[in-house]
Amino acid sequence: MNTSSQTKPSLVMAIALMTLVNGIFNILWGVGMIGGTFGLSLICFPVPLFPIVLGGFEIAYAIKLLANPPQPVQPSQAIAILEIVTVFVGNVFSLVVGILVLIFYNDAIVKDYFAQLNGTPVPAPVPAPEPSLPADLPAAPVPPAESAPEPVTPEPPKRRPRKVA
Repeated sequence: MNTSSQTKPSLVMAIALMTLVNGIFNILWGVGMIGGTFGLSLICFPVPLFPIVLGGFEIAYAIKLLANPPQPVQPSQAIAILEIVTVFVGNVFSLVVGILVLIFYNDAIVKDYFAQLNGTPVPAPVPAPEPSLPADLPAAPVPPAESAPEPVTPEPPKRRPRKVA
C-alpha cells in the first residue's frame, strides 16, 4: 500500500502529535510526582508508575502513527481512555487530550484512513429505500350505496339470575 505522510488526514496527524506530547508530559508528570515526594510515593502507593507506563505506551503508539511509510495500526481507544483516567493522579492536560482523541476517532475521515491503512474494506453507506406506490395498480372498487350492509347494534348484556344458597 502506497500511503505517505502527505496523504494522512490532518486529524490523524493531530492524534499522533497530541499522543506524543501527552506521552512525554505523562512521563514528566510521573517523575515529578516521585521527586516531589522524595520517593515516598513509590513506597506508600505506586501512583506515579501509572502515568510513566502510560507515557511509554503513548510514545510508542505515536511513533507508529507518525512513521513514514505508515505502519498498520488500529485506533487505540484504550490509550485514550487511560489518558482520561489519569485525571485521578492530577493530570488535567491528559484528560483533555483523551477526550479530543476519542472524538477524532469517531470522524469518518479517520475511520476511512485506518480502514485503508489496515486493508479492511470500508462498508459503503446503504441508501434508505424510498417508499413508492406502483402507478399501474387498479383502484379498489367502491361498493354501490344501496348494497351497503346495515350497521349492527350490539344487544345489551343479559343478566343472569343470582343463585341464593
